[in-house]
Parts: sequence; C-alpha cells; structure tokens
Amino acid sequence: MATGPEGSGYEEIGRQYQSALERAGVQVRLIATAGSLENLRLLSDPGSGVNVALVQGGSISAREAPELESLGTLFYEPLWIFHRSDLKVATTDDLRGLKVSIGPLGSGTRMLSLDVLKRNGLDQQVSELLALTPQAAADNLLTILASWDAPAVQRLISDERVALTNVRRADAYVALYPFLSKVTVPAGVGDLGKHLPPSDVTLFATKASLVVRRELHPAIQYLLLNTAMRMYSGPGMFHRAGRFPAAEGIDLPLSDQAIQFYKSGLPFLQNNLPFWMASLVGRLLVLLIPIVAVLYPMLRLLPELYNWIMRSRIARLYGELRFLEDEIDARAGGASNVHLVARLDQLEKKVNQPGMPAAYASMMYLLRNHIAAVRDRLKAH
Repeated sequence: MATGPEGSGYEEIGRQYQSALERAGVQVRLIATAGSLENLRLLSDPGSGVNVALVQGGSISAREAPELESLGTLFYEPLWIFHRSDLKVATTDDLRGLKVSIGPLGSGTRMLSLDVLKRNGLDQQVSELLALTPQAAADNLLTILASWDAPAVQRLISDERVALTNVRRADAYVALYPFLSKVTVPAGVGDLGKHLPPSDVTLFATKASLVVRRELHPAIQYLLLNTAMRMYSGPGMFHRAGRFPAAEGIDLPLSDQAIQFYKSGLPFLQNNLPFWMASLVGRLLVLLIPIVAVLYPMLRLLPELYNWIMRSRIARLYGELRFLEDEIDARAGGASNVHLVARLDQLEKKVNQPGMPAAYASMMYLLRNHIAAVRDRLKAH
C-alpha cells in the first residue's frame, strides 16, 4: 500500500489500515512516497508490487490509467494555509513576496498548489517555492494539504503563534475545480480556551480516494471497503456520520466490488465467514461453478436415460416372447414343444428376477400375463 511522506495524514492512515487488515490475517507492507502522484505512478506499474494507494481528488483521469479503479472517497483534505500570526495573510494575494511550500515532487499538494498560484497570477510573484514534506512545512508554517486528523494540522491549529488564512473565494475555486468542496473550520475548534482560530475559516478541500489495481482480488477489495466503513463512517470535523466512505468515483470509475458494496453491503460469504474462510470458499466456488454448469444438463438427462434403459430391457423381453410366439405358430401340427417350453421358462425367470423398480411393475405384470398366455398356447399344441 502506497501512503505518503513522513508525518503526513496518509502515513497515519496507512498504519491504521495495516493494523486493521492484520487482524483479518492479511499482511500489508506500507510504501512511503512523496504523495498522490507517486502513488499513482507506482499503482500503474505492475512491477512495483503496489496494489492499493491513497490518492487525492483531481490527480488523474480514467483515460490516463485504465488499469486503476476506485473504492470510493474516504474524507476531506482541505488546503491549509498557515502563517505566522505577526504576518498579514488575509487572502492568497498576500502570499506575494513570501516563501510558500507547495509540497514535494510527486505530491498532489504540489500539483494543486501550483495550479492555484497560476490561476491567481502568483506563481512568479512569491519569493520562493519550497518542496517540503507536511512535517517540514509545519515546522516552517507553510501551506499543507491534509486531513483534519493529520498530526501537522493538529499541531498548528492550536498554536497561538500561528494563524490560518481564510479563502474568501472558495466558491469560485469549487466552480473552477469540480473535484473541490468548500469546508468551514469553526472558531475555537483548535483550542477553545485560547479561542483558536478566532473566527470561522473557509477553506476548499479535495477528497481522498482509495484506489486499487483492477485485478486486485475481490475478497481483498471487500476487506478494504469494510475496513473503510469501520474507520470513516462516523462523524468528522467537516461531515456528518454516514457521509464517508462514499460511492464517488471522482477521477476513476468505481470497481464492481465497490458498486456492490455501496448498494447492498458485503456479499453473503464475507458477511458471515472469517476473511480466510470466505476467501477459500470463494475460490472453491470459482472452481465448482464451471463443473456444475457441465454436470447440471447431464443430471437433468439422467432420469430420461434411466427410463429409456429400463423400457429397452422390457422391450427386449417382449421381443423374445414375440419370437417364441412366431416359432409356436411355425411348429403348429403337433411337433415337440419341449425346447420352446424351456425357453419360455428361461424368459419367465428373467422377468421374475428381483431389482425391477416399482415404477415399471405394471409393465412387468402385463409381460407375465402375456407369458402365461403363450404357455397356455403351448399346452394347447
């Protein structure tokens, strides 16, 4: 699982997933990266060994990565613009002449920050663009793109030496970037005693998605989805309970397993059996289904085949009796019938053998009557 840089929210979420999946018997190896863009590069490379990654909205399109699918969105990731409280940074225009961290190379933060600065005509007017990790950016009081729970955000939001810039034109950003949402940081949420922040702060935010390779086993996908439901279905700073995880394919289409999960929950096996057992039974079913598909038509034909065989046996006995009748007619005139009687006795012995199913008793009864009639004819001769 590709996560993010050291000190990022992605890194912490990766650890939570690792712990949750290990309890289900699945070992997860975490890969530290620069961020969303590197995560996508690793996911797209079948030789990287990465099957799952956290990716921020707006990082890629389905056309660029047809081999990738989404398991839905997990949480909001606001763009936090922290600065020293002695600096006046009321709007993004006040970033002119300042050093701004736009995230390390390979991060989604860098891609979004660069685009926002260009939209505002500031990309050439800031003093310096720094490629710092979230932890390093926090140390320098610079821009961070992270969830509310990220350690760097929690550290800065409650520091009275730090202020948070309000994005006054958040609606415009949401209109220009469909993958963005507007969120509000309530006054005092960082520290009620110190009243930090001193007033409500409006931010725009992306949504983080859980992205997988298309061929990832369905059982693992269901396990990831169920884990996401346990981790994110409760209320958060910017959403009510039940908002996440959500069936939103912002950049990439939802996988078939995700569509099924959000529509009707876990399949029967995953919902009623431990993961290892559900996975084993699922594999067995994959093997059995084609076998059953072949056997079912044959099983339907078996009763008809059995009926044909039994009727054929009775028909052969009738045929032998008919030959005897023909010979009786041919020997009319007093010829010895000892040989014919012996053959008739042998035929009757076959008819009286045990093991004939009850369903054919009426046919055998009629055959015995016919044999008796032929025996009477022999006596008459």
